[in-house]
Amino acid sequence: MNKFNQIKSSLGRWFAVPWYPLAFSLYPALALLSANIGQVEAGAGIRVLPASLALGALLYFIFWIILRQVHRAAFLATLWMALFFTYGHAYNLIAELVPDFNLTPWLLAGWAVLLLAAIRWATRPKLEFASAAAGLNAVTLGLLILSGGQILLGSRAGDGQRVAAEFAPVQELNPPEGQPLPDVYYFILDSYTRADLLESAYGYDNSEFIAGLEQRGFYVASCAQSNYVRTEISLGSSLNMLYLQDLDPLFNPENIGRTRLWDSLKHSAVRYNFESLGYQTVNYATGFAWNEIRDVDIFYSPPPLSSGLSEFEGLFLRTTLARYAENLGWVDSDAVMGQGFRDRFNLVFDSLDGLSSNPDPTFAYIHLISPHPPFVFGPDGQPTDPSDFWNAKRVYPGTLYAQGYQNQLTYLNTKMLAAIDTILANSDTPPIIILQGDHGPWLQPKAKRMQILNAYYLPGHTDALYPDITPVNTFRLVFSLYFGGDYPLLEDTAYFSPVPRLYEFSEIPNDCEK
Repeated sequence: MNKFNQIKSSLGRWFAVPWYPLAFSLYPALALLSANIGQVEAGAGIRVLPASLALGALLYFIFWIILRQVHRAAFLATLWMALFFTYGHAYNLIAELVPDFNLTPWLLAGWAVLLLAAIRWATRPKLEFASAAAGLNAVTLGLLILSGGQILLGSRAGDGQRVAAEFAPVQELNPPEGQPLPDVYYFILDSYTRADLLESAYGYDNSEFIAGLEQRGFYVASCAQSNYVRTEISLGSSLNMLYLQDLDPLFNPENIGRTRLWDSLKHSAVRYNFESLGYQTVNYATGFAWNEIRDVDIFYSPPPLSSGLSEFEGLFLRTTLARYAENLGWVDSDAVMGQGFRDRFNLVFDSLDGLSSNPDPTFAYIHLISPHPPFVFGPDGQPTDPSDFWNAKRVYPGTLYAQGYQNQLTYLNTKMLAAIDTILANSDTPPIIILQGDHGPWLQPKAKRMQILNAYYLPGHTDALYPDITPVNTFRLVFSLYFGGDYPLLEDTAYFSPVPRLYEFSEIPNDCEK
């Protein structure tokens, strides 16, 4: 009992010290990180957290110097930090409710009044804050533990070779003996649509690129659709060779969760099969944590920016009173974001020569965020500012979206043909190469958003392909044709689903004339 009392007494003394401003200074960054942990890595907060802590410590110290009362200084510093870190959230909320109102001067004036009111309240002689220290310490500690736990759960590492979905169709494969295994390159060209839609929607003639693929031995499915309308559900199905409705019971209309979906994308049946065959697995950074498979054999990621802001840091900045640093020209988070996308894009093509020269059998899953926004390349590869293609509300008008999409697609076509030539030249064994859109472009009717580029380089087996093949059957064909698998083809069907009800599917017919 004495030991228990000693521990209780020690905790009481510790919680009586007003350290809650320092703890609270960390919470906004951790909360934003936990809310976006599927989109960014936990390490995205590595610079934000110490910067926030430094701000909290500075305010605490300044108010202590001025007031010479530690508990008042702690309370006032916390109030000021709460106003500083919530300003951007309030701005975004009000701007959404009254989009045509010039909000900035009024909101700044309101926040100035609140900051002064906080000083007036915290310095009233009759108020004592010493008794509140223990409770505020406990509350802020609880907030940190809650956010930290969510981050740990959302960013937990993989646990070896496995499949995440309950009915992932893995098989024991038996490739022909005595024959070298072909390298497999699976390129996802995000939002890349079919040639007929490019012509009808944008007046864009993509025949030169299609002819270039066909001259190199590709089969281009002229009536291809995606199976689903959004990236994560499309790839969750493609990489597991099964419709989501049959892949896991969690993928039902009543569920809006995506944790199992993201896990099944990273630990898919396709990956499991290749790893079981002894393949070296390769993946590239995309800027979206849920789509990055970091526990593969080789994970390519560009070095972090040596200066400027990361994309998460720019997001955090816009949620605080420091959002006006951009208006003053001190930072340009959109330009930094654009450079991040360019760096990841360029890394893919810069590394393919070395990757394709590797003698080990390789499965490379390469997701390029192109021609999908943000639009960071002109048609000849020149850098463009992504903010040039959206309006003041960060929404893409139709004409600007069409221009940015075509610019990016033109440059992507050039890079892809050169990359294919590099892969073919470096491959002793003819490789398997798949170019596939995960869905069609934005701002199109439902049916047209399903239309995708779907091109295959399957040496010796082009006759197995057909005009309306969909991604769910891609690796069913590959494993059956090359690796001794027994994967019968499924019916090719496209499904639309709304946000946030990702698993509430309605069938979209394919009206393409074969």
